[in-house]
Amino acid sequence: MLKGKTALVTGSTSGIGLGIARALAAQGANIVLNGFGDVEGPRAAIAALGVQVAYHGADMSRPAEIEAMMAYAAITFGRVDILVNNAGIQHVARIENFPTERWDAVIAINLSSAFHATRLALPAMREANWGRIINLASVHGLVASAEKSAYVAAKHGLVGLTKVTALENATTGVTCNAICPGWVLTPLVQKQVDARAASQGVSNDEAIRQLLGEKEPSMQFTTPDELGALAVFLCSSAGNNVRGVAWNMDGGWAAQ
Repeated sequence: MLKGKTALVTGSTSGIGLGIARALAAQGANIVLNGFGDVEGPRAAIAALGVQVAYHGADMSRPAEIEAMMAYAAITFGRVDILVNNAGIQHVARIENFPTERWDAVIAINLSSAFHATRLALPAMREANWGRIINLASVHGLVASAEKSAYVAAKHGLVGLTKVTALENATTGVTCNAICPGWVLTPLVQKQVDARAASQGVSNDEAIRQLLGEKEPSMQFTTPDELGALAVFLCSSAGNNVRGVAWNMDGGWAAQ
């Protein structure tokens, strides 16, 4: 379905980003990976799907590096047809105790990076009259949780950016939508599970049960593969007129 298209997925060397990159590659899209940690494993996994894969290690908190990444993608594959703004970090603290440098980092990576990548991707998408911008916003783009001020602010902002991008391109073949997952068992969330288990002296399974029980009525994690399938739908012809949506896949979290 996506043969000949190029997808750039930020924060895609693990977790949600890698799951979405795999799903798009399975539909024939060439992939530009971005992120830290192991690169060769994800690169090999994508290449095994029979598509071309490239990597750029841009620090998503730095606009100049984002510009270099977008230029690299254009030189390598011609243009970015599908942009998935997934890169994100988290820090948990009460507002009065929240380190200012952590606030700045969360806003930069979770929100500002999406703006910079989007502004750079749009001209070529509009010229081709086809493009898909998918922002990974989280259920925290719709509702709040205590001690996550920067993350919630960034994700609410990302939902707003999604709507504006969709409106500005509403008469073109370029769409923009947000996916808002609840709990996904990524390395980031596993750290929260481990911390809970250690602080309360309970098993990992019990920590997971408590974590899900507080917010997610389905009592199950959303998977990166499920999120990838939703991204594929948004990139399909069935998604042509899905514009400016914040689509929560959260096990009923926001329905409460």
